[in-house]
Amino acid sequence: MSAPHASRFGDPSRPAVVALGGGHGLSASLSALRLMTDRITAVVTVADDGGSSGRLREELGVLPPGDLRMALSALCDDSEWGRTWRDLLQHRFSSDGPLDRHSVGNLLIVALWELFGDTVEGLDLVGRLLGARGRVLPMASVPLRIEADVVGPAGERDVVRGQTHVATTGWRIAQLRLDPVDPPACPEAVDAVREADWVVLGPGSWYTSVLPHLLVPALRAALLETTARVVVVLNLTPDDETAGMRAVDHLAVLRAHAPELPVHAVVADPASVEDVDELADLCATMGAQLLVRQVRRGDQSAVHDPLRLAAALRDVVEDYLGDVGTRTGR
Repeated sequence: MSAPHASRFGDPSRPAVVALGGGHGLSASLSALRLMTDRITAVVTVADDGGSSGRLREELGVLPPGDLRMALSALCDDSEWGRTWRDLLQHRFSSDGPLDRHSVGNLLIVALWELFGDTVEGLDLVGRLLGARGRVLPMASVPLRIEADVVGPAGERDVVRGQTHVATTGWRIAQLRLDPVDPPACPEAVDAVREADWVVLGPGSWYTSVLPHLLVPALRAALLETTARVVVVLNLTPDDETAGMRAVDHLAVLRAHAPELPVHAVVADPASVEDVDELADLCATMGAQLLVRQVRRGDQSAVHDPLRLAAALRDVVEDYLGDVGTRTGR
């Protein structure tokens, strides 16, 4: 199992990285990772049931394409050609008819799926059109539904179903599930995790974009068995589904849903950490290095800065290589 990691020592400037997530959070990590390497695979959640994606999913029975489209757009070639096609993919219609709020990219992706009958081939074709700096894959081969056990302010309990409802529940999420509970993972995504040098989890909607990857059995097994190093990038601010949660709580929830997952590094912005010592202690119990570094934009908005996040992730990689070099006498 050591062969896949020879690239860390042979060409550390081009690590093979798998980024897990969905939506704007995954776009943020991809925008940073593309500054580090061109060996990127985005593994994207497929549980969206709202907006254009939800309508196409319900009408045609396809995977929701929206988060896949956003990941492809984040990896587009930095040229006039790539940016033009990215803008076209992201363009939304505005009308009083059935096309209202549909994105061109969602329609294009679904059309290619119908033409070729192959989800991965269709996504690869869009990637070629964009000159994408990496590959985008779904985490599962079938559309998923997220379910959550939630607890209200007075201790009352309920079950919330559907990504949109889970994301906006307003109640504390106690436990997460997928329907179906044993979905088939995308084989190419499983292979990518097994062959990776690094796996990046987060940032993003913690319960509806980050944690679902750990609930797909074959993908979870790959994450536990891979020799890749796992990096968790914490969010800058809580969102609706994590209201009231601190940085340490996000990491604790991740550990609760996958206690056996090895985490090697955690990246956090100092303005988002209430108690650095508490977070450092939790990281230590997990065997993870904590890197507290400003990774938000200079205007202090709750948006990751690609250059700063890339620099932080590069430091994590270089620190690990230095530690390995020390241990091996290099």
